[in-house]
Amino acid sequence: MQMTAEGRVTIPRHIRKRLNLTPQTEVDFVEENGRFYLVNISLLSPARTKSKFHRFRGAATVKMRTGEIMQLTRGEA
Repeated sequence: MQMTAEGRVTIPRHIRKRLNLTPQTEVDFVEENGRFYLVNISLLSPARTKSKFHRFRGAATVKMRTGEIMQLTRGEA
């Protein structure tokens, strides 16, 4: 397998199939004892797959338009 100048490699079909990797699947590289492993993170625990910002999703309750919020943040009155 050869890496491109951009650092990309093609994962062979039999490996993609074995790891259930489809387009848009999120993967991670895990280091263990000096070796790196490609991991399908959707197969890991739910806590690992959620963004650290996931708990804030949908938390906004203010009914303001973007322009109004920008005025507040810039100190414009």
